[in-house]
Amino acid sequence: MRRGWTCSTPAPDPSRSIDAPHPAEKSPVRRPFTLAVAFLFVAILLLSTVTYTVRFTERAVLTTFGKAEESDIKQTPGLKFKWPYPVQSVIKYDTRLRYVAAAKQQQQTADNRQIVVEAFAAWRVSDPLQFYRAFSNAGTRAVDHYAAAEQIIRSSLGGGLSAVSKFRMDELFTTAQSGSKLSELDGLILQAMHTSEGSRSALASYGIEPVYVGISQVRLPESTIRGVFERMTADRDKIVRGIESQGEATANTIRSQAMSQAETIRSFALQRAEEIRVQGDREAAPVLAQLNEKPELAVFLANIDLLRNATGKRVTLVLDGSVPGVPLFGSSALSRLAPGQLPAFIPPREWLEQRPAGGGSGSGSVIDQGGR
Repeated sequence: MRRGWTCSTPAPDPSRSIDAPHPAEKSPVRRPFTLAVAFLFVAILLLSTVTYTVRFTERAVLTTFGKAEESDIKQTPGLKFKWPYPVQSVIKYDTRLRYVAAAKQQQQTADNRQIVVEAFAAWRVSDPLQFYRAFSNAGTRAVDHYAAAEQIIRSSLGGGLSAVSKFRMDELFTTAQSGSKLSELDGLILQAMHTSEGSRSALASYGIEPVYVGISQVRLPESTIRGVFERMTADRDKIVRGIESQGEATANTIRSQAMSQAETIRSFALQRAEEIRVQGDREAAPVLAQLNEKPELAVFLANIDLLRNATGKRVTLVLDGSVPGVPLFGSSALSRLAPGQLPAFIPPREWLEQRPAGGGSGSGSVIDQGGR
């Protein structure tokens, strides 16, 4: 049996039309569209290499083989043209204000006080060409140039903080009507940043314009804080002692005035009492003389006082008829009296028998009532 290669052709499909194209074949209509899209993409790519845009907040520096001249600064916004890289390249700087903060530094005031100061500065790119020439070695991007510029600004800002030594602590921080001199300190720091500082030239030579400088934070070192607290404590103690001394002096003054007034009132009261006593003795002298002339009247008045004191309240008394004063309540006690005559008081016989030896006779004698 002979062996060999055989080739077989598939039978035609009767359902397929003879004029239908093969699936592997492309339509002639799609080729121009694909070419147009590819051409447009290449054109956009080429156009992006020869054009660039500048915003109204930006300034562009057009460099040719890394070099730039004054005429290469583009300040007007809009679409610009250039040669493709690496012949020409564009770096754009934002001219709006930028913020940078300086590291905290310990400074000494004019009155030898140590303080820790932290300042900040607002700056912008004033000369794009000078800025590019100064920081082009830092990198190819504008961000790299900004970072290098901020180091210069921090150094300049730190040097300007030496102006703190021109002010006293109470001039920088005060509640007086004259106000604090922090604004004057800000002006001196800004002036120092605009001018040359030793071997370092002014920031203007870098194309940098410092616009505003401010003090963001001021605090005291630990050693100074302890000293301030001690001085504050001493000041408060001094104030307290002054207030206590003033209060004690005021209290002594009030106490002395009160004692003086009390002594004056006491003397006046004693004098007035003596005057009243003398006047009373003077007015009582005729009455006493009259009572001495008529002892019966004195006994009668004594009986009246006894009755008044005994019956002044609502009480019920059961008394013997021989008790002094009780016979006056009899119905015939006053009818037997002549005009101007006083009722006679005759003590009981028992009282007379109990009189001590040597006693006088008469109704005016003292009766011992302790035995009854």
